[in-house]
Amino acid sequence: MQVLFVAALAEEAEALASRAEVLHVGVGKVQAATALARHLAHLDRRPDLVVNIGTAGGLGEQQLGEVHEVSRVHQHDFDHEGLAAFVGRPLPGGPIELPGPSDARAHLATGDRVILRRSDRDALAAQADLVDMEGYAVAATCRALGVPVWLVKAVSDAADDEARMTFHQTLRLCSTRLAAWADQRGLLG
Repeated sequence: MQVLFVAALAEEAEALASRAEVLHVGVGKVQAATALARHLAHLDRRPDLVVNIGTAGGLGEQQLGEVHEVSRVHQHDFDHEGLAAFVGRPLPGGPIELPGPSDARAHLATGDRVILRRSDRDALAAQADLVDMEGYAVAATCRALGVPVWLVKAVSDAADDEARMTFHQTLRLCSTRLAAWADQRGLLG
């Protein structure tokens, strides 16, 4: 099976890079969607599976470095329901349910800003388990192009005022744990 791993930053996939193809798509939804779509459009053969690995802020009591398989992703900074009501018909951009690995059950909120305030974190925690900046874009791009996709995130911080420091301290741990997850799933050559 041909697997393409996708990560925003090289550091998130450092432990995996010597064992698998990893596409670095940059930070944020537009960067991720554009880079992935361009890459997939230029392949002679599309991968059998795209796996978006990376870090995410934990919105619950998750342990740092804990790996989560995502079953649902939505854009926390896009008012899908409000826009559809305004226009008067359903529009793309709503939540995406992911088949993913059999035990995937985490809900991911994706948006184009770093969550550093407790009030923002608490509001997101009512909707999701994790928060990142690329997952939705990767899932939406793969869905549009008919490529199966899994989202797998390691908790790098608590999406709070200590996130900047915690993220840098846990980045290597997250990378190692994501590589171990890929190995356990039999996705590495």
